Amino acid sequence: MIGEAGTGLSNGSPGSDEIAFIFDLDGTLVDSVYYHVIAWHTALQQAGIALSVWRIHRRIGMSGGLFINALARELGHRLTATQIETVQEAHERAYRGLAGGVRPLPGAGDLLRTLTGLGVAWAIATSGRPAAAQATLRLLEIPDGVPVVTRADVSRAKPDPDLLLLGARRLGASMEDCIVVGDSVWDMLAARRARSLGVGLLSGGYGREELEQAGAYRVYADPLDLLRHLDEVGVRLPEARS
Repeated sequence: MIGEAGTGLSNGSPGSDEIAFIFDLDGTLVDSVYYHVIAWHTALQQAGIALSVWRIHRRIGMSGGLFINALARELGHRLTATQIETVQEAHERAYRGLAGGVRPLPGAGDLLRTLTGLGVAWAIATSGRPAAAQATLRLLEIPDGVPVVTRADVSRAKPDPDLLLLGARRLGASMEDCIVVGDSVWDMLAARRARSLGVGLLSGGYGREELEQAGAYRVYADPLDLLRHLDEVGVRLPEARS
């Protein structure tokens, strides 16, 4: 449920010194990054901004307003607040037309269910706006009570740490006890600014070295790879019995 306060969570509430997870959404739990790239490409073209697809991909994960301004600046454009809002709305329309092809990344559901089963609390914090996030969340079958923070909940999105700070607050956890999982350098930068441990995933298209240079403590291929290595990020797993 988007924007729910984090009390009585069905995925567990962290106690003192217990870790919690804050997940990005696009490219981290669902394979949607390149759909967003194409949607932004369409929206920017409609606004008269012609950019190569690869340039758009390099900015995915930032807040929409920063994203548009950064890309426009590269071409010497200046956009008004009204123009930025128009482009964002065009992106949402274009993405809705593509979203039918979006699927959860390998292991995403199993990872979240495993954390819940172990009593490890988790939240989702996305720079996306609520309309874009809703359909994606339904794919993951997020249980009621899990905190989901979107762009609408904060004044500044990634790379500012506001989304993460609010996610931790709704979990009832300190930022120092949270592990931030994301696929972009903007996720890792936000984690560093929030004084949290950042874990990078390659499933959004950024390289291992880029994520590590941005502050990632560990880098894994996708949610399934992270699931197989949860012990490396401090999750205590049940002891195997012979």
